[in-house]
Amino acid sequence: MSFRKILSSLRKADTDYQMISDGDRICVGVSGGKDSVLLLYALEQYRRVKQYYDHCDFSVIGIHLNMGFQGEDISPLSAYFKEHGTELISVDTDLYETLLHYPKNNGNLSCSRCSALRKGALTNAAAQYQCNKIALGHHGDDAVETLLMNMIHGSRISVFEPVSHLSYSGMDMIRPMIYVFEEEIRKAVEEELQIPVVKSGCPNNDRTARSAAGDILQMICDQYPNARKNMLSSLSNTDNVSLWKKLKR
Repeated sequence: MSFRKILSSLRKADTDYQMISDGDRICVGVSGGKDSVLLLYALEQYRRVKQYYDHCDFSVIGIHLNMGFQGEDISPLSAYFKEHGTELISVDTDLYETLLHYPKNNGNLSCSRCSALRKGALTNAAAQYQCNKIALGHHGDDAVETLLMNMIHGSRISVFEPVSHLSYSGMDMIRPMIYVFEEEIRKAVEEELQIPVVKSGCPNNDRTARSAAGDILQMICDQYPNARKNMLSSLSNTDNVSLWKKLKR
């Protein structure tokens, strides 16, 4: 998939779920990985599309939370976006140090606690820079993996929303890349656009429940090539939902 088609997928997500409105100031949470760097780049390009077709203007900034992991260097990424006229701000935090005080029973960092802390820190930073929306780089694979994780570990059929409202901050959280798959992102970042990425210093990297769900999804797709696309489509196919309903006595 070319970057042009990725922009088309982003526009479809925006249209289907009314993600972006005139006057929005959107903060993109930039971890430094391929998903978030592409989202920041894509939203900046999408501004022109939105202006031309919808007469709608919005602004975008990227915010990187410096977790305190060793070895992470975002300077090449900062230079790239500065060259392209996009604002990328790095905010220092003590989140890694905090996580070390609350390890799981096996000694690993708690991914759920990390997610909650990062969400809070990103929301505070977005408010500081007068943003009214936060955009995250979750894509189609993430959505299907979340569905699998919730079924396997939580005995529930649920997935994150394309648009959700954060009542404590008054902001909306949007996920414009839900119709894009991870391999399409990789090709765009590495082969077409050549955007630098930051290697994660998280000690849990590749040892999470999500990475395990990703392996399961890949095994399914190796056997059934259309499974990834069909499973993603099923998440919005609300007219064909059939679940068990217990009879109340």
